[in-house]
Amino acid sequence: MNFLRGVMGGQPTGPQPTGAETIQKLCDRVASSTLLEDRRDAVRALKSLSKKYRVEVGNMAMDHLVRILQTDRSDTEILGYALDTLYNIVCNDEEEEPDESEEENQQKQEDDLGAQFTDKFVQEPENVTLLLTLLEEFDFHVRWPGVKLLTALLKNQCAQVQGIILVSPMGVSRLMDLLADSREVIRNDGLLLLQQLTKGNAAIQKIVAFENAFERLLDIITEEGSSDGGIVVEDCLLLLLNLLKNNSSNQNFFKEGSYIQKMKPWFEVGDDNSGWSAQKVTNLHLMLQLVRVMVSPVNSPGATASCQKAMFQCGLLQQLCTILMATGVPADILTETINTVSEVIRGSEVNQDYFASVNAPSNPPRPAIVVLLMSMVNERQPFVLRCAVLYCFQCFLYKNHKGQGEIVATLLPSTIDANSISAGQLLCGGLFSADSLSNWCAAVALAHALQDNLTQKEQLLRVQLATSLGKPPVSLLQQCTNILSQGDKLDRRGSRVQTKVGLLMLLCTWISNCPIAVMHFLHNQDNVPFLTGQISENLGEDERLVQGLCALLLGICIYYNDNSLENYTKEKLKQLIEKRIGKENFVEKLGFITKHELYSRAAQKPQPAFSTPEHMLFDHEFTKLVKELEGMITKAVLKSSEEEKKEEEVKKTLEQHDSIVTQYKELIREQDSQINELKEQVTVLASQNEKMQSTMTQQLSQIQQHKDQYNILKLKLGKDNQQTGNQAEAAHVNGLQPEELSQLREQLEELQRQNQLLQTQLGEKDSLITSLKAEGLPSADGSTSEVTVLQREVELLKAQLQRQTAEITQLQSERQELLRGSDTTAAVPGENSLYYTEKIAELESRLSAQTAENQKLKAEVKTLLESQESMEKDLASATSTAAIMQAEKSKLQQEVQESKKEQDDLLMLLADQDQKILSLKQRLKDLGETIEDEDDLDSKDQFDDDDDEEEEEECDE
Repeated sequence: MNFLRGVMGGQPTGPQPTGAETIQKLCDRVASSTLLEDRRDAVRALKSLSKKYRVEVGNMAMDHLVRILQTDRSDTEILGYALDTLYNIVCNDEEEEPDESEEENQQKQEDDLGAQFTDKFVQEPENVTLLLTLLEEFDFHVRWPGVKLLTALLKNQCAQVQGIILVSPMGVSRLMDLLADSREVIRNDGLLLLQQLTKGNAAIQKIVAFENAFERLLDIITEEGSSDGGIVVEDCLLLLLNLLKNNSSNQNFFKEGSYIQKMKPWFEVGDDNSGWSAQKVTNLHLMLQLVRVMVSPVNSPGATASCQKAMFQCGLLQQLCTILMATGVPADILTETINTVSEVIRGSEVNQDYFASVNAPSNPPRPAIVVLLMSMVNERQPFVLRCAVLYCFQCFLYKNHKGQGEIVATLLPSTIDANSISAGQLLCGGLFSADSLSNWCAAVALAHALQDNLTQKEQLLRVQLATSLGKPPVSLLQQCTNILSQGDKLDRRGSRVQTKVGLLMLLCTWISNCPIAVMHFLHNQDNVPFLTGQISENLGEDERLVQGLCALLLGICIYYNDNSLENYTKEKLKQLIEKRIGKENFVEKLGFITKHELYSRAAQKPQPAFSTPEHMLFDHEFTKLVKELEGMITKAVLKSSEEEKKEEEVKKTLEQHDSIVTQYKELIREQDSQINELKEQVTVLASQNEKMQSTMTQQLSQIQQHKDQYNILKLKLGKDNQQTGNQAEAAHVNGLQPEELSQLREQLEELQRQNQLLQTQLGEKDSLITSLKAEGLPSADGSTSEVTVLQREVELLKAQLQRQTAEITQLQSERQELLRGSDTTAAVPGENSLYYTEKIAELESRLSAQTAENQKLKAEVKTLLESQESMEKDLASATSTAAIMQAEKSKLQQEVQESKKEQDDLLMLLADQDQKILSLKQRLKDLGETIEDEDDLDSKDQFDDDDDEEEEEECDE
């Protein structure tokens, strides 16, 4: 302990040991001490020496410190000292600031040291895994140093540490738990750790995103005050950018999770936008970048379109346009907002239409597009702002034929409004102004109004410009060529090149794929000589780009020439090139465009990104046009007339073949349609055939059944004929004819059927009467009594039918006895025969009476049925009427209650008003003012009372 006291600041008693010796002794003490207190004191001493003797502590003590982390897990204090010491070893932060040269050298050496010690630490992946395990410790003195140490390791050796964390079980999840820590220091340093962890690693970015990182980060941003928050908001936004940039999976997850809608409150700004803090500007700048990441042109078109749609539907685009038109917004925020709005509307028809409808808060209101174009052609505006406005205009016109037509229409004579400034007027003014940057921006903007739109290219040929008093107007196309030919009169060389490049890009875009525009261009006799003269001259390095663009313009005149002008057909222009320039020289000059260093920069992305105005030469869409036309123009120029003739013949042959193929295609389409119709007919016929087959099968089975029934009836008929023959003989013997017996049999069977029918009808009536009784409708008393009477009548009828049934049964028994008697006495004539004859005569008379009575009963039953039906109808109408009256009654009661309530409210109001009037009258009297007579007031009160009484009577009614 005396040794430690000397190290920790005790009085020296002898020669002082060197730093390396002290550190070595401390390391031995850490390795050999058995008491935890001794090891803790030694590690604390190493921590105090680690900044001054960084190299010695790193080389000698790192292994001992790692062993402490492994073995002394139970003591949080020694763990904290060890982690702090390791952090001091690998960290490259410099607190003191020496001179610049010394600072650079020292910083470089420290970076090397940090990288070396980090390599040594992560050589054993178990060390990083151990560190991740220690982060689960909730103690502040362990968790916070662990977060800082892991952050420093990621800064020094990001990829290697990321790989170890990625394969570690639950490694990323443990780090995500830091965001939920209630201690802000750990949470904030956890944000810095996750920033380093997610750099350039898509796999870790996906894991972090699916660990609910978006929800947690957005909540932290809201808690910290959104754009008005501090550095924590900035850290959250930087982490969100790491997770979303160039990661389509996370972008889709962000959109599907409805997190775009949560971004809208970030951009709510007030009327007073003065005095923004630097932190707020930084936060809002990062928020705008986050929006741009979601709708970047480098994303897939489908993902970009869905994000653009979501931003419009949730009102985010409208909020951005509000910032765009607000006053007092800082210039860099305004520039970034313009760029953000540009990419939100790019290629989205709905968003482009909305942006076209936005007006600036001016008097009179002007479209936002016009206000932005005024800034673009104003040379006093910042360069980056003018570039942003140009990009916004390009995005507004991208795949927007409607918007292109509206811009071109502002230049046509029929639509020009002399009282207002239009977009076309601003573009023309910028095109012909003295500022070369305005010339270039206006030319590129006008070229985008013609991009891939043949109709607008032809419409723009109608534009006429008034040059000066007393001179006829010239076309816009001619004025552009006039400026090109007069370019040598400009003052500055760089300005001349920039203006020429812009006008040549406009002309190339205008006449490409438009034979009518080519004809108008060639119609001016000065244009072709100017182009050939520019191409054939030996100019300086700066003018080589102009030569290449002139060659491109002349090549377009050849390629899209329809030979309508006799002096400038394709063949004559090629001969002119061969004589004046030379084909190889022409192709070489044409290649100057793609070889220019700024060409490749412009071809990378749509947004104009130029460091200085002098570098503003190429447009992104124009580079696509050059790439498309260069090869075709080269082939068209190098081909001889014979080759062209052969190609024309081949084209004609191909056109003929195409026409033949088209005819065959049409024939095949017709045949396909016919085949489809026939297939449908076959399907219908097949279904009909199946139905007919099933019907025929059913009919065959029915026929077989009828045959079987016929055979059975035939057999029965034979037996019946035998019995009938015997009965006929017996009846004949007894004095009766067989026809009479058959009639009696039929009458008996008919009576039986009628009896059964009446029984079923009576059963139905009984059930109906029972149900009517059970219902017991209160509003149908008369009908209920009639139903009771009807029930009594039915009961009487039932008793009669029962008696009739008994008589019929008795008649049947007597008939059977007679038949048996006739069979037994058929061979014995005499008195018995006479007896049976009398009995049968009596039976016939009784049967006739019974038949008459049955007819009467039928009539009565029919009458009862009709009366019962009428009674049922009366009951139904009575029930419905009662229900309607009940509903109306309840409705009227409700209206009466509401009227009474309103009347009470009015009375309360009148009472309050009277009280106020009395108080006001008293105050007027106190002030000495004269008031109306009491009689007038009484008459008015009486009139009001009468009105109240009338209203009460109406309410009672």
